[in-house]
Amino acid sequence: MALTLDQLNAAAPDEALRLLDGLYEHSPWVVQRALAQRPFATLAALQWALVQSLAAATRDEQLGLIRAHPELAGKAMVANTLTAESTGEQSRAGLTHCTPDEFAQLQRLNADYNARFGFPFILAVRGPRGSGLTRQQIIAAFERRLGNPVDFEREEALRNIHRIAEIRLGDKFGVEPELGHRVWDWHEALAQHSDPGFKEQGQLTVTYLTDAHQACQRELMARMRESGFDEVGIDAVGNVVGVYHGQSPDAKRLLTGSHFDTVRNGGKYDGRLGIFVPIACVERLHRAGRRLPFGIEVVGFAEEEGQRYKATFLGSGALTGHFNPAWLDQTDADGIRMQDAMRAAGLPGTLDAIAALRRDPARYLGFVEVHIEQGPVLNEMGLPLGVVTSINASVRHVGEVIGMASHAGTTPMDRRRDAACAVAELALYLEQRAAQDGDSVATMGLLQVPGGSINVVPGRCAFSLDLRAPTDAQRDALERDVLAQLSAICERRGLGHRLERTMIAAAAPSAPDWQARWERAVAALGLPVHRMPSGAGHDAMKLHEVMPQAMLFVRGENSGISHNPLESTTSHDIELCVLAFEHLLNGL
Repeated sequence: MALTLDQLNAAAPDEALRLLDGLYEHSPWVVQRALAQRPFATLAALQWALVQSLAAATRDEQLGLIRAHPELAGKAMVANTLTAESTGEQSRAGLTHCTPDEFAQLQRLNADYNARFGFPFILAVRGPRGSGLTRQQIIAAFERRLGNPVDFEREEALRNIHRIAEIRLGDKFGVEPELGHRVWDWHEALAQHSDPGFKEQGQLTVTYLTDAHQACQRELMARMRESGFDEVGIDAVGNVVGVYHGQSPDAKRLLTGSHFDTVRNGGKYDGRLGIFVPIACVERLHRAGRRLPFGIEVVGFAEEEGQRYKATFLGSGALTGHFNPAWLDQTDADGIRMQDAMRAAGLPGTLDAIAALRRDPARYLGFVEVHIEQGPVLNEMGLPLGVVTSINASVRHVGEVIGMASHAGTTPMDRRRDAACAVAELALYLEQRAAQDGDSVATMGLLQVPGGSINVVPGRCAFSLDLRAPTDAQRDALERDVLAQLSAICERRGLGHRLERTMIAAAAPSAPDWQARWERAVAALGLPVHRMPSGAGHDAMKLHEVMPQAMLFVRGENSGISHNPLESTTSHDIELCVLAFEHLLNGL
């Protein structure tokens, strides 16, 4: 019979410890210390108490816990001396059925890992959905983490131990995050669509109005219809829009959503989580036959990343009336004009149709967005959710430095007009200048010598600038200094340069009343409220220009990495996010 929180809260200390036996491998002290925080209102509150218990432990205690774990497919498995929990987990991952080559590879990895770190490799082999990683995924994680710094890897081992305990806790209480599984599966299905050249390599890339993009549109529409939305369609810029009416079709609406396009070789959750979570909430309302006093409008924004065209926030910008008419004449890498791409995708491609998308703020309560954090903060804290206080201001440029291509062997060092060296100098300056502010960031994400050759001094060097700061004034000061440094470098080196600003976005502080709603939703789950800024830009920045907005962050796995195939989250965290969103809706 499954354990209940009432039983745990009422049990004597020794009995409570026995009820949670096996959560942490041969280390009951973690649970014993967490039980001092009883009573627990929710499983999430119990999980947080366990996180705090381990975080407060000494370094030696933490290392002892790590070393209490068996190797994956190691000596304990061969000798059949694993705990029942570890036996089930390693068996479910197929580690008890390794081929001889896989077993030998795992033995080598175990030896190399122990030699480097002094403790066994810990991985939650049941994975982000709880259904088990493949042996290939386990080996890939093993190989990747061998390159981590020692202190970082120790913390990563502890994070995986908490994930193992979270799954074991669900087993004891007979609780599966079914909502989270459902939304997790939706992400997997949508990720099957990817642009040519990337799909063949198993990489996820979906750029504006490609065949893969249009396949995503169709799948999102189908998901909305199945979930009970009253109106579903594609608008004049390719946004997927679903409306679930309130008790009156004329009632004001809550606007929500995020983007479904991706960066090249990106992750499955960036943007898409903010579409699927509210869809799941609407599905639950529909199945319960419930209508709220307000409508819910979910928008899957067609473009946010600026990958195919230099038109970042195109989808959300159309809703705020900030679509730039010049974008229609932009061409992509294949010379296809945006307007032609729109018409080929069945969109009108006219300014009149796009202008008609502008929303009347008086018809909306506000805009809320759920998003994966895209950073390490929540992951390092062991917290599944965070409330966003403000989205940082940002500005982007693309540019080129122009020098003189010349022979690498015959051009003396003091006669060179090397465009690449100038840009390299600027890249180092970005690092130094952003660090002066502490909370500013500066990135040169694109760096290329067009038509370069190993034996030619670069005559041209193309590059990008991405500058971000918590306030508009701080961003502007950073931008001024970087552009002044570029001019100074080029003048000193006798080079020319050109620069084009492709995007600027103001800082977007959360509306206090909407931020408070998210805070109440998180607290209702039994979790502490952690407030944090967003360093990444989001569609909420655009909606902020016309209506109140606030965001909720969800923890990312793998140190919160994003814009990367390793981007991940768990069914448990997704479920908490859906429940938080549902709480916000009910609170309205």
